[in-house]
Amino acid sequence: MEKTDLLHQLRIDRSEPETRSLGVVAWVVGVLVLLALIAAGGWWFLVGGRSVEVEAATASVPAGAAAGPGAVLQATGYVTARREATVSAQITGTLTQVLIEEGDRVEKGQVLGTLEDTAQRAGLAQAVAALRAAQAQLAQFQSQLAQSHRDLSRAQDLVGRKLVSTQSVEVARTQVETQASQLETQRKQVELAQAGVQAAQVQLDYCTVRAPFTGMIIAKAAQVGEIISPLSAGGGFTRTGIGTIVDMESLEIEVDVTESYINRVVPKQPTEAVLDAYPDWKIAGHVIAIIPTADRGKATIKVRVALDQKDARIVPDMGVRVSFMEEGNKPVAASAAPPKGALVPSTSVVQRDGKAVVFEIAGDRARQRAVSTLRDVGDQRLVEGVGVGTRVVRAPAAELADGVRVTVTAEPK
Repeated sequence: MEKTDLLHQLRIDRSEPETRSLGVVAWVVGVLVLLALIAAGGWWFLVGGRSVEVEAATASVPAGAAAGPGAVLQATGYVTARREATVSAQITGTLTQVLIEEGDRVEKGQVLGTLEDTAQRAGLAQAVAALRAAQAQLAQFQSQLAQSHRDLSRAQDLVGRKLVSTQSVEVARTQVETQASQLETQRKQVELAQAGVQAAQVQLDYCTVRAPFTGMIIAKAAQVGEIISPLSAGGGFTRTGIGTIVDMESLEIEVDVTESYINRVVPKQPTEAVLDAYPDWKIAGHVIAIIPTADRGKATIKVRVALDQKDARIVPDMGVRVSFMEEGNKPVAASAAPPKGALVPSTSVVQRDGKAVVFEIAGDRARQRAVSTLRDVGDQRLVEGVGVGTRVVRAPAAELADGVRVTVTAEPK
């Protein structure tokens, strides 16, 4: 081997460490990229892919919110009926006929349904037979008393002619008095039998269910073959009514007004009502009464409002917004400024990073919104930062974050 070759073999190759260093860098970069992909996948799973089930609520306008021109304040409530009844029979029985459907208009006294009445008809027939028997016996006693009067008259004639003894007359007179008493007793028996017939007739009438007043059927609660009873019974086989009837002429509005603004409402005050179902239709009305008691939980007082205009479109339990109008040119007190903000459930307001927030439901995502709390109103909270009508998460879970996909499972009124 040449000396030159030996010298070349003894030389240090400095290119190998550089190649090994480049390989380590590439490995580190690959690991970082993999971790980034895992983090992105985890974020997508938590925020973009997984859907969290939530219960929603709607931010509502506070009682006494600002109203339109000429209005003192505004409150929300519902259409209610002063005359509403679940109609039932006064006895327990099986339905043989149901003559109503939802939406039917019925008149006072109209037949709504009938019960099985075989036993009641038999009882009435028995009472009538007893009455007839009592009347026949009364006629018999009347005939006997008439004959005894004739016997007494003859005895008195014969004793005057000394043809019979005085004792015969006394016997005849006693017979008359006894039969007169029997006749009076039988008259009472006839009256008793007549009362029995009336009672049996009442029981038979109970088998016919009639409308107590003129109105509209809003619910049909029973079907033919079911048992109805005026008393609550155990199990699922007994109904307490055949249907519910509402007097549409008795419809009015009940609203809750915040205690702080009730001094601005007076009886007979003019109002303007707008139904949620018909936002462009304004219905004139007036205050009927201010209920003299407050709701401790809501800090509100109930106010009854009459509708000056009755219409078939107005039905019970409709949502309505009422504006209480100024009387004449009475100025609005500056100290009674209407409240601001929106009412949300107290459980909707949670703390995130030391701030009060609510989660607004925007499409299928939860969006975090910072709010400022004004005050508690019962189980609700008056806040600023969300608008009236905004859908919010009722009770956000601790893991709920901004942008998380949500599925609404319930949205109570």
